[in-house]
Amino acid sequence: MLLIPAIDLKDGRCVRLKQGDMNDSTTFGEDPAEMARRWVDAGARRLHLVDLNGAFAGKPVNEPAIKAILREVGDEIPVQLGGGIRDLDTIERYLDDGLSFIIVGTAAVKNPGFLQDAATAFGGHILVGLDAKEGKVATDGWSKLTGHEVIDLAKKFEDYGIEGIIYTDIGRDGMLTGINIDATVKLARALSIPVIASGGLSSMADIEALCAVESEGVEGVICGRAIYTGDLDLKAAQARADQLSQG
Repeated sequence: MLLIPAIDLKDGRCVRLKQGDMNDSTTFGEDPAEMARRWVDAGARRLHLVDLNGAFAGKPVNEPAIKAILREVGDEIPVQLGGGIRDLDTIERYLDDGLSFIIVGTAAVKNPGFLQDAATAFGGHILVGLDAKEGKVATDGWSKLTGHEVIDLAKKFEDYGIEGIIYTDIGRDGMLTGINIDATVKLARALSIPVIASGGLSSMADIEALCAVESEGVEGVICGRAIYTGDLDLKAAQARADQLSQG
């Protein structure tokens, strides 16, 4: 079970939002590269970056901060990025910068042809971020709820050859209310590609519950607010997950 620290970038700083609200952000660090180093030193085996400004602008905004993170830790662990990625040129540039995985979110839902092209051109590097509320997919930084069922879309995208799905329950994100295990497992069971859980991670109990369903296809979990507030100790949680995975 991979515990993947999230570094959410807004105006070049590390922040956390509550339920995707750009006006409800808490700044946790002025230096994203320093934050990346902190999580790698604590045992992280992958990092999850989000260009929050990019997600709302529909184009990369925090590229200088992303490059600084890659200079700091990109040679040591894989780094994945989402937010505002809407064309193949952007994907190619980011992969050249040293990112391992690119997360396509809103564009996957609105323009499936683009996702199919990306998965074909950059096989092994494309993940899809599906954000949902009560089983329905949301887009545009969670501001719009669509009529699409998560599982139906995920199956379609799996056929394109993507590497995995990052599934976020947006009702829980940033709220420390616990991962939606049932919905995550239901999705993982419907697919043969890995699912990464996201949204609401709050405690060691969540880690233990996720480890119990790892065999269903839940490969990892995005760690956000809980590791920044200290509610969850990343190093101890990864050690516990390793212990349970071996057990």
